[in-house]
Amino acid sequence: MEELLPLISEVGFPIIVTLFLLHRIEAKLDVVVNSIQGLPDRLKE
Repeated sequence: MEELLPLISEVGFPIIVTLFLLHRIEAKLDVVVNSIQGLPDRLKE
């Protein structure tokens, strides 16, 4: 049990930060994808 706690503290924090940043980037990528998909319609106008 004593070996498990340092492992969680060393690995757990980077995993949480990575998941948080991936979640934020995913929302921004959705906006970019929607903009790119709407571009042909805007160019036709």
